[in-house]
Amino acid sequence: MFVLDRTIEGDSHAIGETGPCILRLIDDARYPWVVVVPRRPDLVELHDLSAADFGAVLDIVRRCGMALQSAFGTYKINTAALGNAVRQLHIHVIGRSQSDAAWPKPVWGIGDMQRMADAEAAVRIEKFLKTFGP
Repeated sequence: MFVLDRTIEGDSHAIGETGPCILRLIDDARYPWVVVVPRRPDLVELHDLSAADFGAVLDIVRRCGMALQSAFGTYKINTAALGNAVRQLHIHVIGRSQSDAAWPKPVWGIGDMQRMADAEAAVRIEKFLKTFGP
C-alpha cells in the first residue's frame, strides 16, 4: 500500500494526481518547485519502477518542467531524484532563475525554506496547472 512520506507531505502542498503519480508543490516561496511521487509502495530508486511506469513517470516529469518554465518564466529547470534525506522515490522539478537565492548552486543547503501562505500556494498551483494541462 502506498503511503506518502511524512517529510514530503509536511514540506509541500497537494497539487493533484496524474497517471501513476501525485504532484506536490514544495512549500518554499523562493522557487517554483514541484515534486513528482510515483504512487507505488516501497520504491527508492528510478530503476525500481516497472518499464511502463518509468516511461509514464518521466513523461510527467517532462511535462512538469515545461509547465514550470512556461508558468513562471524560469531560466533553467533542475531535475533530480536524490533521496538522500527522504528515501521514498520522488523527483524534484525546480524552476531556477539567475537571481534566485541559490543561483548558480543547487538549492539544497542554501538558506532556510520560506514557507508560503496557503493563498500564495493556491495561486502557484493554479498557475502551474494552467500550463500543465489535463
